[in-house]
Amino acid sequence: MSDVPTLPVTFRPGHTRAILLTAGVVIFLVISGIAMLLELGPGERLSFVVTGALIFWVLAQLARVKVVADESGVTVVNIASRRRLDWAEIVQVNLRPGDPWVFLNLSDGTSLPALGIQPGLAKQRAIADARALRALAEARSAARQAQDQG
Repeated sequence: MSDVPTLPVTFRPGHTRAILLTAGVVIFLVISGIAMLLELGPGERLSFVVTGALIFWVLAQLARVKVVADESGVTVVNIASRRRLDWAEIVQVNLRPGDPWVFLNLSDGTSLPALGIQPGLAKQRAIADARALRALAEARSAARQAQDQG
């Protein structure tokens, strides 16, 4: 299968990540700069800087989303969670038109959003990444079935 990427591979929304981190740095610098330019007391200045740092931290959390595939499975890092899945747990990889990100249908009947593949600013890239992850999951499933039969 030529569309199966070499492992390990990391999928992440590159454009979105760059925009979020750049915005975070700019917001932090602007808020901190304003704090230094205004005639404020040390506590007030500190509150400005802490507010800027908090905004940067929130944007950095939004930018950390990714999906990492390796030989033993997939790690899905979302905004506030990280989950490790064995290949056997992934039944299907879905990215339907209008979906904000990929959804992984799992063997326990649940669905896990994988925010690391999202079509927001780079739709074609997200589609290619979803196909690559689907190909990996299917290849691992076929290999697992061959092992079980052999």
